Amino acid sequence: MKLKKPLLLLASFAVTFVAAFVGSIFTINKVNTWYSLLIKPVFNPPAWVFSPAWTILYILMAIALYLVWRKGIEKKEVRIAVRIFLVQLVLNALWSIVFFGMESPLGALMVIFFLWFMILYTINRFAKVDKLASYLLYPYLAWVSFASVLNYAVWYLNN
Repeated sequence: MKLKKPLLLLASFAVTFVAAFVGSIFTINKVNTWYSLLIKPVFNPPAWVFSPAWTILYILMAIALYLVWRKGIEKKEVRIAVRIFLVQLVLNALWSIVFFGMESPLGALMVIFFLWFMILYTINRFAKVDKLASYLLYPYLAWVSFASVLNYAVWYLNN
């Protein structure tokens, strides 16, 4: 049992940071090219803010996943919560693919709409398994709320 929890923690970080890595593949080459040419709102944060913010959020997401997952995947509530987490994680990576990879702020706006609701749903399902895990996702929901407004503003200003 002592080996299981460290492996679950490692797996939680691996799963979460795979999404981060996938998103970064589509982002890294576009930040200084396509994205730099877009008109951005006055409340757009400086570029250096995004990397540490997302790193912290992914760490919190990984810990939250671990807290739920360690309760036992054989339990129905845990399985449901983990599956919902994985869906929102796919949407998270998909946003970068659509916004940066496809250069589509409008398409990304549609993705982030669903992402926001899936994060809220994940929080709800995590709360049924582990309250702390659900609380760890509130900064993520707050950031994606801000990102949604920013995404809309970028689309609007460049449409």
